[in-house]
Amino acid sequence: MSPDEELLAPRRRPILLIVDDTPANIQILAQGLMDQYDIRVATSGIAALELLQKANKPDLLLLDVMMPEMDGYEVCRRIKQDSALWDIPVIFVTAKGDSVDQQRGFNLGAVDYITKPIEIPLVRARVGVHVRLKLKSERLEQLALLDGLTDIPNRRALEETLKRECAQSHRHRAPLSILMVDVDHFKAFNDCYGHGAGDECLIRVAHALERGLRRPGDFVGRYGGEEFIVILPACDQAGAVVIAEHLQQQIADLHIPHACSSATDHVTISIGLTSRQAKSKDACYEMLHEADQALYAAKAQGRNRVSVL
Repeated sequence: MSPDEELLAPRRRPILLIVDDTPANIQILAQGLMDQYDIRVATSGIAALELLQKANKPDLLLLDVMMPEMDGYEVCRRIKQDSALWDIPVIFVTAKGDSVDQQRGFNLGAVDYITKPIEIPLVRARVGVHVRLKLKSERLEQLALLDGLTDIPNRRALEETLKRECAQSHRHRAPLSILMVDVDHFKAFNDCYGHGAGDECLIRVAHALERGLRRPGDFVGRYGGEEFIVILPACDQAGAVVIAEHLQQQIADLHIPHACSSATDHVTISIGLTSRQAKSKDACYEMLHEADQALYAAKAQGRNRVSVL
């Protein structure tokens, strides 16, 4: 498999939403595409917008123009104004194929036009092109948020997640816990075993931290060097301490030798922990500083421990 093919290899079946007020048209399109895509349908523009708010986002919309109550142009306009939906590619399917109509659709954000009567080979080709472009764009965005060494979320992804969770904590008056994790005596590990072994150590630690998080909303990212940040939404201090100690055990269970550590004879981690309701939606950096202070205390107390601010 070439690098481009690997990049484009789907992690799931792409989802298409077909919107048309004529059941016969929906049937033709669905039968012609269902072997490659998961098909969803809506028989009106209003129903389509309601479905988009409730279900997983489709990878492409096949949208009829002429529909009662709300035409396809209005549906497209609303989609492109919605920050959660704007990036869904829209292909208009219509009997109105003159240049004025097409220009109107493109100005609203459509990526293509298919004219009726429907020719399935042409539909498959055009849908395939735009779905592949969408998936490639998504994959590139995902790669931009991953750390190049450990393949877990990088600092950019971490900061975006932290801002979002702080805002959620402030809005819902819910606890938020942040753990700053440091690999003990990592410089000494590099000096003792070499940078190649150091990289392998960080990879194993990162993956062990990721495996150690059991709740769907929990997050770990690489902060820089040998430091990682764990974000625990809706988790109070007592719960965060339990998770932190579990993560410590996850790393100890790797049994990575560290003859140059003054803490133990294997790789360990120190964790600084802060836990509270975010005082504002922008409190993330203040809480990071608190976690950093707690980590400093853990190091001062001998490392291989959890310290709570």
